[in-house]
Amino acid sequence: MSDSNQPTLATDRIGKEPIGKLLLSFSIPAIIGMLVQALYNIVDRIYLGHGVDPLAIAGIGLVMPVIMIIMACSMLVGIGANSLFAIRMGERRHDEVEKIMGHAFVLLFLIPAVCIAAVLIFMEPILRDVMKAEGKVYEYADTYLRITIYGAVFGAMSPGLTHFIRSDGHPKTSMIVQITGALLNIILDPIFIFVLDLGVAGAAWVTVISQFVSLVFVLGYFNSKWTRLRFRFKYMKLEARLTGKILAIGFAPFIMQFAMSLVGILQNATILKYGGDDALTGMTIFFTVLMVIIMPVMGFGQGAQPIIGYNYGAKQFDRVIKCFKLAMIACTCFLTLGFLITQFGCGLIFSMFSNDKGNLRELAILTMRICTGMFPFIAIQMMGGQFFQAIGKPAKAAIVSLSRQILFLIPALLFLPGVFESIGIRPLYGVYWSFPLSDLCASIISAIFVYKEFKAWKKMGI
Repeated sequence: MSDSNQPTLATDRIGKEPIGKLLLSFSIPAIIGMLVQALYNIVDRIYLGHGVDPLAIAGIGLVMPVIMIIMACSMLVGIGANSLFAIRMGERRHDEVEKIMGHAFVLLFLIPAVCIAAVLIFMEPILRDVMKAEGKVYEYADTYLRITIYGAVFGAMSPGLTHFIRSDGHPKTSMIVQITGALLNIILDPIFIFVLDLGVAGAAWVTVISQFVSLVFVLGYFNSKWTRLRFRFKYMKLEARLTGKILAIGFAPFIMQFAMSLVGILQNATILKYGGDDALTGMTIFFTVLMVIIMPVMGFGQGAQPIIGYNYGAKQFDRVIKCFKLAMIACTCFLTLGFLITQFGCGLIFSMFSNDKGNLRELAILTMRICTGMFPFIAIQMMGGQFFQAIGKPAKAAIVSLSRQILFLIPALLFLPGVFESIGIRPLYGVYWSFPLSDLCASIISAIFVYKEFKAWKKMGI
């Protein structure tokens, strides 16, 4: 067996070091990297809200569900391949590791490329006919999407391949890659938006540039002395068996993200229908803040995934359970903190994005307070899907991950506004209350699935 197929010492430690120390060492770099990315989104919207037009925030918010579809493709391949990568490392099947990486590289190019072509063909009908966008909001949305969509392959490949750096035992390097792109965004944004006077188009071009630079850094890592793993051409010929396994494991996060995109399209159309441009701007501000709240949770999920996958493959089930429990506690703490901040600091948060003192401010504050109502209780739903995905059970991961969007949120968005209107309450409030209701129901479903899984392990003497 060649050196390139041998495990690194960094990877080996996943099965030996104390779980608490491992979880922190893998999660904190991911959290920092993702928080910096979230900070970019905040800064980007602050520049646009104060320096261009608050409706520019609404325009970007309108197209984010479409961009998220491309990101879903990244998760389908990147997380699926990464989970299989970690399991194979734990099983000591090192001959398959580089083959998994080669397949991921090809798939991360081909699948997003097909999605991009579809978006370009159906862009105008989506914005005008489905989302009912018009006026300035449509102009801002169309400008931003037409530019960013051309760089979406870079945006899909970079995060998709970054997962391998973390699972290779170098979470800090993974963090640096994430931070580099985000910091480049923050630095270039004011130059392109204000100095070059490109406005929304400038923000879009900066996004494309930063995604390309991040991808260059990722490829540089896998051609460096820090790892013996390489993307080799001989492993880039797709095999049906391995491709199927990667896509099966990655299907849960993909379909969850894809469902979120569809929900986002439905949600934006519903908000425009019942609340207009101000309500859409307020919801976009909320989702910008939301990313800061859930990034630590996603970071713990990303940090826990290779640990759970490796130890599950190595049949060290006590370490799997301990890692899951510690990640759950950490996620609950962060979500509770986010709940308190949005409940008591929403006015200050809004002032970061706009100086409006009227309807826009009122709707944005109301959005934050209602939509985060169940946050202290949703860690089980967010970690449950990650857990089943990490142990290679895509069907359960898909059910847990999709329960919020498909089973509860879509029906709530379709019916609650009408229910509220029938009892004399503004139907827009029905849109807002759809979120905490679906969070609560999905968390209950997730808790049942995780409990039954651990109970089954106990019966088997694990």
